[in-house]
Amino acid sequence: MTTLYEFAGGDDALHRLEELFYAKALADPVLRGVFPVRQPTHVDHLTWFTAESFGGPDRFTTQLSFQHIIDVHRHLKITDEQRERFVALYLEALAEAGLPENDAFRTAVREHVEFGAHVAQQNSHATTDAELHPIRAVPAWTWPGQSQPEE
Repeated sequence: MTTLYEFAGGDDALHRLEELFYAKALADPVLRGVFPVRQPTHVDHLTWFTAESFGGPDRFTTQLSFQHIIDVHRHLKITDEQRERFVALYLEALAEAGLPENDAFRTAVREHVEFGAHVAQQNSHATTDAELHPIRAVPAWTWPGQSQPEE
């Protein structure tokens, strides 16, 4: 069995996905407040986060830390419309990026993006640390195609 990272095609495939998604987000009028200008490191950081979450290298944690993602979303005040549009554009990019057309894989990616969008939205409205989502580490996302560790 394989990780989502391996099944997706590793860094090259995930980078392609994140590049397509980021271009869509930058061009989308609903997301303009969340993605106002191109950040030169954003695609790499998105790739690192997704790769680590999907079972790949831990570059996001070791080079940025989870606090970085909290800080990036703080005070953005993400709306339901923006959260939903983020997910929709990500799934469009997934379809265009040439990643595997496997139902279990696509479901796992959708669930990952939906979860992350909810966490980002909650953190974007937090006025105190107590109001932040309790997650403080890159989540390890699994799927039916991945074997689970034995207890």
